[in-house]
Amino acid sequence: MNIAEIKAAVDAGKSVHWANEGYRVHRDGLGQYLITFVQNGSTIGLTDRSGKRLNGSEADFFILEPRQDVAAEQGRDVQVATSDTLSSAGPG
Repeated sequence: MNIAEIKAAVDAGKSVHWANEGYRVHRDGLGQYLITFVQNGSTIGLTDRSGKRLNGSEADFFILEPRQDVAAEQGRDVQVATSDTLSSAGPG
């Protein structure tokens, strides 16, 4: 991803990461785009001071898409809980 793509994805609310899921790209209250290591809060800018060069390789930035199997599994859990609740209610 290039700088423009990364910024657009962050602004659109996408979950953007660098190198692995532990490094999250986000925008702070001052409008700065940052890379933060979630475990300890260590943060660097998305780019160098000129704003023209990424602090990392373009190939290492990615959008983490929600996993469909997890979403489907969560939906099944809700359906099972709902049907269990209804079936245990018994005759009125």
